[in-house]
Amino acid sequence: MKEVQKNTQEKIRVEKREYKGREFVDVRTYYLDDSGEWKPTQKGVTFRPDQLEEIIEALEGVKE
Repeated sequence: MKEVQKNTQEKIRVEKREYKGREFVDVRTYYLDDSGEWKPTQKGVTFRPDQLEEIIEALEGVKE
C-alpha cells in the first residue's frame, strides 16, 4: 500500500485488494474522522491488475 497526502484531512491510498477471490487495484480517497481514524470515501476507482500498465500510460500522458 502507498499513500499520498492530499491535504490535512484527506489522503489518497493505492493498494491491492481481493474481492470474491479476485485481485484488484484500488485508488481511493480517505478522510480523517472525528475520532482520528482514517475512513474510505466513495471517491475512488478500482480496476484489474492487468489494466495497470494502461492506467500508468494514461497518467503519464496527462503529466506531459
